[in-house]
Formats: sequence, structure tokens, C-alpha cells
Amino acid sequence: MTLFIILLIAILIYIIFIQIGRVTDLARNIRGEERTQTAANNANGFGMLIFMPLFLGACVWSALYYKDSMLGYGPHSAASVHGGVLDSIFDVTLFFTGIVFIVTHIALFWFAWKYRGKVGQKAKFFAHSSQLELIWTVIPAIVMTFLVIKGLDAWNEATADVGPTEVPGKDYIEIEAMGYQFAWQLRYPGADHKLGSRNYQLIDLANNPIGQDWNDPKNYDDFQPDKIVLPVGKKVRVRILARDVLHNFYLPHFRVKMDAVPGMPTYFVFTPTVTTKEYRNRLKNYPEYQEPADPANPEGPRRWETFEYELACAELCGKGHYSMRRIVEIVSEEEYEEWLAEQKSYFAQNIMGTDADPNKEANLKKMEAEKAAEEARKAREAAQKAAAAGATTSVGGMGTTGTTTVTTGAAGGTVTTIGTQVGGATSGGGTTVEIPEGMTEEEAKKKGLLKRIIEKGKDKVEDIKENRADRKARKAAEKAAKEAENNNN
Repeated sequence: MTLFIILLIAILIYIIFIQIGRVTDLARNIRGEERTQTAANNANGFGMLIFMPLFLGACVWSALYYKDSMLGYGPHSAASVHGGVLDSIFDVTLFFTGIVFIVTHIALFWFAWKYRGKVGQKAKFFAHSSQLELIWTVIPAIVMTFLVIKGLDAWNEATADVGPTEVPGKDYIEIEAMGYQFAWQLRYPGADHKLGSRNYQLIDLANNPIGQDWNDPKNYDDFQPDKIVLPVGKKVRVRILARDVLHNFYLPHFRVKMDAVPGMPTYFVFTPTVTTKEYRNRLKNYPEYQEPADPANPEGPRRWETFEYELACAELCGKGHYSMRRIVEIVSEEEYEEWLAEQKSYFAQNIMGTDADPNKEANLKKMEAEKAAEEARKAREAAQKAAAAGATTSVGGMGTTGTTTVTTGAAGGTVTTIGTQVGGATSGGGTTVEIPEGMTEEEAKKKGLLKRIIEKGKDKVEDIKENRADRKARKAAEKAAKEAENNNN
């Protein structure tokens, strides 16, 4: 039904235009063609004069109205060191091109009125004017020379690489971004501050999306986060790669934009100067950013509260191009170090100990040792937490039999001893837990305190038994060897 109505409207509009044309022909025949043409020329010329101020006024008004939403104006001044230079180039270019825009459109509409067709009027024709040609050649050449020189200076500053004496980790941070359809694969160096080598022939979409060479030890501590986190005031060098088609690494708020070309690595160096929190504080001073971030939830967070820096792709790379977005977070140096400490090596999480690991056997042993150390650390932490909750713990020496005794202290508290019995007495060590005054043994069990301590005491007893059995076996073996040696003698 909707399609039928649209077709019907289109047919009616076509009929209307046909009828208007017929009426115009009839009027021309009645009034005379020259008079009709003159009236049409006057109407068109006058219409151009009316449209000129409306058009130019609308251009200026829209620029002023939306300036707080445009990069370089309002709260959106550059958030990087080099960004201010690029913004100044844009302003200078806009100044000169704005003058040309206004002057040429005034001339366009004015000439449409002044030189409209009139009866008996002929256009003036001249084949050559050196003066005009000199004016419209020299003036643009001077302006263009100024813009090109200033632009080259800004380009050289914005695209400069790190110096040969600068040290990664100390003077700058190097990260890597690989574009593919339709996302970004990010990589950071680990404690060595150096990115490991890679080879496109090693790319495995399931296990090695960047193509890291696991024979290079520098790859062992590299990690692949889901967002870019950078410290404010620290120089950053970004390696920019593409895995399939042409992409573009674009950080609009930092004025960073560089093509990602398959087979041709590029880079960009910049220094962020405004943290994410500071940028949000900028935005909250503007009324348009006090609106709800979600129109469907008027009581929800404001636009300035949900703001995030972003990494986007500025090259049309396919139907999923719109989804190539990563969050960029600029934080203080302390927050950045905390974030780094939380990251896990891609190699350790996904490659170490697998068939892809060139040092599989050695790393499996290392993993076992690290696991044991981690379990020991957790046990120590659990003991410390138990002590902080009101228990005092001491681990004693070796005995013969593990026992658990519960007595009531003089102050009304309960003393629980987990230890070993030697000749009817508890050994000098054992694990002693003092339950705080006013708390019964049942209450302690409910809180999990007594149970946790008893279990750890039992584990300790088992360890003691195993160590004692090992020592007995070792002594027996030494005794047998000595007896065999004596018999030989």
C-alpha cells in the first residue's frame, strides 16, 4: 500500500510539472516571448540577491552554533603536544579560504543580478587582460606559498620520529596497532620495554594474530590489551600495521592520523597532555554535554560523564568499517603503572607449554615451579589474614602423632592447639589459635576461622610426616650402604 501511494504521488507531481510547462507556453504566446523572458530574468536575478545574505548568514550561523562540537574549538582543543600546531594551520587555512568563499559567492549572486539578460543588451567580450591574469595568479601564489611552507613545518614536527639517543621505557613508550577487518589488534612491550619481532608468515588467527616469533625472547612478556592506556605527558611511538586491506589509525582528539598499509609499516609519535578525567571536566562546562547520554534514560549519566577518547579507522575498509573502534584512556603515571601490573603476557597465557612453544619442556617445569610458589604465597596470605582476624599462629617442630585439642582460656576465650604429641605432651611448636573473648567455639566455626586453621594445621602435620618418612628412608639407605662397604672390606 505504501509503495502504491508513493507511485501515485510521483505521477501527480509529473502531471503538475507538465501542466506548468503548458501554462508557461500559453502565457508566452499571449504576452510575447521577449517580455516573458525579461520578466523571468528579473525574477531570477532578484531571487539571487535575496538568497545571497540568507545563504552566507546560514553558513556563519551554523559554524558558530556547532563550534563546540567541532575539533579545535570550544572544549575540543588538542589533547597532545603537536595538536596545537595542526589546529593553528587549520585556522590559518580557514581564514584565507573563508575570505575567498565569501568574496566569490558575493560576486556570483551579484553578477546574476547585475548581468541578467535584458532586451538590447550585449555581453562585453575581450580576449586578453594582463592585469587580471596578474592579479589572479600572483595573489593565490603568495597565499599558497605561505600555507605550504607553514604546513610543511607543521608536518615535519608532527611526523618526527624518536631520537637515536632516546631510550624506550625511559624517554618514550612504544606500542603496536594492527588493523584488520574489522578491529584493531594491540600490543604492548613487557618489562624489557621492547616489542618482540614478528613475521606475517607466522600469523595464526586463532593462536598468533600478530605473527609474533616465539624464538625471540623479547616476545615473552609482550601483552595484547583490549584498549589503549597511556600515561599523560609521556611520549608514545605507535607502530601502525595492516593485516589485510588499507586502514587508517585515527585518534581525533590527539590529531593523530596515519594510514595502515599492508606490507608497509608506518608510525606516529605523539605526547598526550590531557587525561580522560580532565577532558570530561572540560565538557561538563558546556550545556550540550549536560544532556543524557542515552535519550531513552533521561535520569542516566550525562554525555560528559560517558566520554571516552577513541581509536577509529578513517579509511573505508569494508562493510564492517564502522565497528573498528577501541577505547583510549589517558591516566596518571601511577594509574598507568597499576594497569601495567595487572596485564598478563600473551605468551604466558596462550603459548607457554603448548606445542607452539619452542621451549615447551623447560617452560612446563618452570610453570610447575611457579604454580608451587604461587600456592605457597596464597597460603602465607591466608595465614596472615587469619592472624589479623584475631588468631595467633606458630608452627612447631616434628612429632610422632598429629592431634587437635580445645581448651578454655582463663579470660573466657578458647585456645585451640593443632600440633604433634610426643610422650603425651604437645611439641614445642604446633599451631595455636586463640579465639577472641566472648566468642564460642561454635561461633568461630561459623565464621570459618577455626575450620580454616584446623585444615592448615592438618596439612602441616602431613608435611611433617612426609618429611620424617623421607629422612628415615634416607638414613636407612645410608646405613645399608655403609654396611655393604664394611662387608666388602
